[in-house]
Amino acid sequence: MDADLCYLTLTEAARLLHRREISPVELTRAVLARIEHLDPQLHSYITVMPERALVRAREAERELAGGAERGPLHGIPIAVKDLYFTKGVPTTCASRVLAGWVPQFDATVVERLEAAGAVLLGKLNMTEFAMSGYAPSLPIPRNPWDLARHTGGSSSGSGVATAAGLCFASLGTDTGGSIRNPAAWCGVVGLKPTYGRVSRHGVFPLGMTLDHVGPITRSVADAAAVLEVIAGADANDPTSLDAPVPACSAALTRGGRSVRIGIDERFMGEHVHPDMVAALMAGLEVLRRQGADLVRVAIPAVDEVLEAWPVICSAEAVVAHEATYPARADEYGPSFRSFLEYGTRISGAEYAKAHLLRVAFARRFQQVFGQVEVFACPGFFMQAPPADALDPYGAFSPAFAQFMRFTAPFNFSGNPTLSVPAGFSDNGLPHGIQLVGPLLGEPILCQVGHTYEQATEWHHRRPPLD
Repeated sequence: MDADLCYLTLTEAARLLHRREISPVELTRAVLARIEHLDPQLHSYITVMPERALVRAREAERELAGGAERGPLHGIPIAVKDLYFTKGVPTTCASRVLAGWVPQFDATVVERLEAAGAVLLGKLNMTEFAMSGYAPSLPIPRNPWDLARHTGGSSSGSGVATAAGLCFASLGTDTGGSIRNPAAWCGVVGLKPTYGRVSRHGVFPLGMTLDHVGPITRSVADAAAVLEVIAGADANDPTSLDAPVPACSAALTRGGRSVRIGIDERFMGEHVHPDMVAALMAGLEVLRRQGADLVRVAIPAVDEVLEAWPVICSAEAVVAHEATYPARADEYGPSFRSFLEYGTRISGAEYAKAHLLRVAFARRFQQVFGQVEVFACPGFFMQAPPADALDPYGAFSPAFAQFMRFTAPFNFSGNPTLSVPAGFSDNGLPHGIQLVGPLLGEPILCQVGHTYEQATEWHHRRPPLD
C-alpha cells in the first residue's frame, strides 16, 4: 500500500499514467489495498468492486500502451455515491427498501465516466435516500480527520473516501448542500454545478427540482476535469441544459486579477461561528492579494426561503417513492420514513407557495451578478460537530433547513457553487469557503478557486490516518 500514490491528485496521477511512469493496474491495486486497510474503520463504501475495477484497469493499460488516450480520467480509479444506477451492480441508496436491487442500465454520468476510461472502484455510503438520517442497517461513515466527528451531508461516503485517499475523485449529489457540506467538513473540494448542467438520468431522486450532480475531489483542477466529462445535454433527462460543456480546465490559468468578488457582511455574519467568518475573510484576503476586487453586495434574505425547502423537497420525495411508500413503510429507517410522512401532509397550496418563494429568491439573487462575477460566503455555519451531537436516526423536523443556511439557497437559485478547503481549527478540523457563480459560470468558479488554491497549502494536508 502506497499512501503517497493514493494521495496524488487526479491530474497528477493522469500525468504519470500518460507518461507511462505508473500503470492503471498499479494505481488501482494501490487504492484497493488502501480501501481494504482503512475502510473497515471509515465505512465510506457500501460496495467495492475489485474484480470489475481490475478488468477496467487492464483495458485502460492496454489502450494507453497502444497510444489510445481518452483524456485525463483514462485509467483513474473513482467511485460514485450509491444512488447512481450501475448496470449489473446493486444500487441501494443505503436503504433496506432497495436491498438486492440491480439496475438494468447505467446512469448517464456513469456511462460518460467509463467512456472516458475511468476505473469504477465501487459505490459509496450515504444517508438513506440522500436525506439527513442514516438507515440503522448500515454503519455510518466516519470523518478521517477525527473519527468521532460528523462527516457532513448525504454524500458523506464520497467526502470521506476522497479525503482518505480511497479514490481519486467521487460523485455526490446535492439537494441542499450534500456535496459542499461533506467537502467542507472532510477538507476536500466540492463542486455543485448549475442545475441541469449534468444529467440526472439514472440517479435516484430526492427532490427532483433541487437535485444537482457533481464531483468531490482533492483539487479544483480535478473537479474541472471530472465536470468536463460528465456535463452536457442528455435526451434521457428533460431537465438537462442544452449548453456547451464548460471549458473549466482552460480557465484555471487566468488568475484572479480584476475579478470582482461579492461579499454580504450581513449574510456571512448571521447564525455562524466566528471561526467560519474568520476563515472566509482570510480567504478573501488571499484573493485580494492575487488581484481580486472585493465588492459589498446585498443578497435577498434567506430565512423565508429556507422554510420553503422542506416543503418542496419532501413533497417531491413522496412522488419519487410512490412505488414503495406507504406500501413498504416499515422497511424505511425512522428518519427518512418521518420525512416522507411529513411530505404526505403538504398541500398543493403549500407547495405552490413554496415554489413561488423559490422563484422570487432565484430571480433576485441573479441580480447580484450584475455587480460581481463571483459571490463568496462561508462553506457552512460551523465546523464538523461530534458525531453523537446529531441523532442519525432521529425524526425529521422542518427546523433542519436552518442547517443549510449557506447551501440550500443556491439549490433554489440553481447557481453553480464551489467549496474549497480554507484552513483548520485549533483542534485540527478543516474549514471550507464557498464561491458562488452566475448560471453556467463554472469556469469562473474554477478560475478563482484554483487561484486561491495555488496561493495556499490547505489542499495538500492529509488526514492523520497513516
